[in-house]
Amino acid sequence: MSSTTGSSTERSFGAVPAWLERLDRPVTTYYVLVGVTSVLVGFGLIMVLSASTVSSLQATDSGSAYSIFISQMAFALIGGVALLIASRLSVTAWKRLTLPLLGSGLVLQALVFTPLGIDVKGNRNWLDFGFFTMQPSELLKVGLALSGGLILSAKRKQIGRVSHALVPYVMPVAMVAIGLVLLGHDLGTVLVMSAVVGGVLYTAGVPGRWFALAASAFAAIAVTFVVTSPNRLGRFDVWLGRDTDQFGAARQSIHGRYALADGGWTGVGLGQSREKWEWLSEPHNDFIFAIIGEELGLPGTIMVLALFVVLALACYRLVMRSSDFFVRVATAGIMSWIIVQAMINVGAVIGLLPVIGVPLPLVSSGGSSLVTTMLALGILLSFARAEPGCAKALAGRPSLVKRSFAVLPKRRSNR
Repeated sequence: MSSTTGSSTERSFGAVPAWLERLDRPVTTYYVLVGVTSVLVGFGLIMVLSASTVSSLQATDSGSAYSIFISQMAFALIGGVALLIASRLSVTAWKRLTLPLLGSGLVLQALVFTPLGIDVKGNRNWLDFGFFTMQPSELLKVGLALSGGLILSAKRKQIGRVSHALVPYVMPVAMVAIGLVLLGHDLGTVLVMSAVVGGVLYTAGVPGRWFALAASAFAAIAVTFVVTSPNRLGRFDVWLGRDTDQFGAARQSIHGRYALADGGWTGVGLGQSREKWEWLSEPHNDFIFAIIGEELGLPGTIMVLALFVVLALACYRLVMRSSDFFVRVATAGIMSWIIVQAMINVGAVIGLLPVIGVPLPLVSSGGSSLVTTMLALGILLSFARAEPGCAKALAGRPSLVKRSFAVLPKRRSNR
């Protein structure tokens, strides 16, 4: 009796190390990134379709309820192509492409101050080429992450000296990039770009005392921009509870929380949102998390948060397992971008932060954000393929198409 019980106990405890051993395989990071990205993009398309039907009817002359969704689907396909191409490039290729990507982003960002630039809700951060619009600051996020890895890897031995840590990555590269966006008054994007720079510097090994000094300087700049802008000052009044007019500046925040409250534990059902009927503006964009909570309830919101946690863990695993300093630093920059942006978006919806106006990565409607975020994740897949043993393991496995056709009966040869 005791021997039987002991053997069953050994089998039950032995299953845990076997399961953990699977997670320690060289392809784990690669497949986790593929899985999380696919689920977030697919889920985002479903929620954009659900949240945008009313807005689509209002925005189109044809009376189509699917115009915003069709546009988002097209951008998802473009992003998928960008992700696939990016994942197939080598780490060496990305080192060579870093400066051209950064230079292109800086040139495009400078163009927003020409007649090609347009204002969107008080922020001049968009380019209008007639047949499509784009937000060049999204490309700058990629450029800042990659250039940080490239520059700081070359200065790895001198990174403890502040002059080598700051020049030339922080000054002039990051300052010019962030300064151009700041001139367009897009404070939300500036916060995300600053997170990229901070993640890059922290992973590179810059001493912690310099972060406190930088945070103080950045806070002073942020406060200055808030108090000199009636729009931003009004958002802070709403956040602090001084403005509760649901027909004025507080409308977005109040109805976002109404949506979460209406959803409760189980939600009102997919497609059954009430707040998207002109009560909550931008339901498919900055406040799509509120629609997720309203329609899918607490399980839907927890699932989204859990997916971003898994994405962060996969990025952290890639940082810890890689021996290439460029890969580690660039991965940290991309991880900081996506996770901090998600935190800002969710924090604004639930009232922990003022409404700043940044989309939920991979989920919110928006072509520039979706395509560049998928491009960045394609870069991470390229880095994951460079893990020891990963490329060899992937090459030894049949493709999805081959595995699918393998289940079909083979044609018998006639003799």
